[in-house]
Amino acid sequence: MNWIILIIAGLFEVGFTTCLKFSDNFSNLKWTAGFLACIVLSFYFLNKASQTLPMGTAYAVWTGIGAVGTVIVGILYFEEPANFWRLFFIATLIGSVLGLKFFAGSGH
Repeated sequence: MNWIILIIAGLFEVGFTTCLKFSDNFSNLKWTAGFLACIVLSFYFLNKASQTLPMGTAYAVWTGIGAVGTVIVGILYFEEPANFWRLFFIATLIGSVLGLKFFAGSGH
């Protein structure tokens, strides 16, 4: 369950970065409100997850989900480049996040 909470936290991180882009330097109140709501929820769920997961792992996975999700949103909605190397390094980031999840607390 804690990993699901952490994934939710990461998705809200994607939400706050996306709202930040649309907020137009916080001049658009609707997107600024979305930014504030998403950032509060993201940190709330990160805090809940880090109470039972190793803090370093939780933070790295949260950041990884946010980074990968934000890049994907940028590619799909903001016409950011999706060249081979960019996708390659996104894939390595996903692999790193999965590695942290599967080997968290394994002692190996």
